[in-house]
Amino acid sequence: MDFFDPNRPDFKPYGLTCVSWKPTPMGRPDHHNEIELNLMSKGWVSYLLGGSKVTLSAGQLGAFWASIPHQVIDYADDTEYFVVTIPFSWFLQFNLPEPFTQTLLKGVLVNQRLRGRVETEAERFAQWEFDLTDAPGEMQDVVLLELQARLKRMAHYAQQEHLLDKGSQDSKTALQDGSLNKVEQIACLIAQRYLEPLTSESIAKSVGLHPNYAMNLFKKTFGTTLVDYITHHRISHAQRLLITTNDKILDIAMASGFNTLSRFNEAFRRSCNCTPRQYRASQHAMRT
Repeated sequence: MDFFDPNRPDFKPYGLTCVSWKPTPMGRPDHHNEIELNLMSKGWVSYLLGGSKVTLSAGQLGAFWASIPHQVIDYADDTEYFVVTIPFSWFLQFNLPEPFTQTLLKGVLVNQRLRGRVETEAERFAQWEFDLTDAPGEMQDVVLLELQARLKRMAHYAQQEHLLDKGSQDSKTALQDGSLNKVEQIACLIAQRYLEPLTSESIAKSVGLHPNYAMNLFKKTFGTTLVDYITHHRISHAQRLLITTNDKILDIAMASGFNTLSRFNEAFRRSCNCTPRQYRASQHAMRT
């Protein structure tokens, strides 16, 4: 089974994959420009996904855009599930119903209950895992066609169950609802308000902690500073705008929570090893 490597570079793509996955504590969020599917065969796993705490349990199939920072925060010891990653540009070429695509782009996890068909789905995912490992060159197109069909079925289910009418704000977890510890509350608050001016003082006050204690606790738990965590979310937000809009770079910088274009360019280059303009050009080239 595969598991998350905390040392993998930020935004490094996984490509087209299907693997049996083992949940492990994640010291930082992961994000990569792919659509991710999670098929839960056994147990359960909880994520922080774009400011929401979401849980997938056995018998469920979840889909989300993995450019949204996501982080495993809890799971059952016996959890078994498959993870599929589909390059974002290939996903767009599936021409799925627009409401389904837009729901994912808003950072919402679409969750389908399989209603007793878990074993059949698991066999399908196991076949994809075998195909992409044993003969990736020969079977890639076959797997993509089957993934396209599976996602069309999922989009139909989501429409029937009225899952596509909910905006991303509807799934936000209340910070004081008792289901989150202090560090999770901080991470959730940042994920929900990263576009606003945030300071360690304002964050700590919101969760009832002293600023120094909050910063140290967060760094100890997630292995990153509050500033870097906020920047992480802002860069991810900018990536989505660069891909999905034709807005000017300056406008995207401002809309992503950066005060100046120079600060945005510096942070983006440090995170992505390219300029925002180069990133947009590379993504557009992949889609044509």
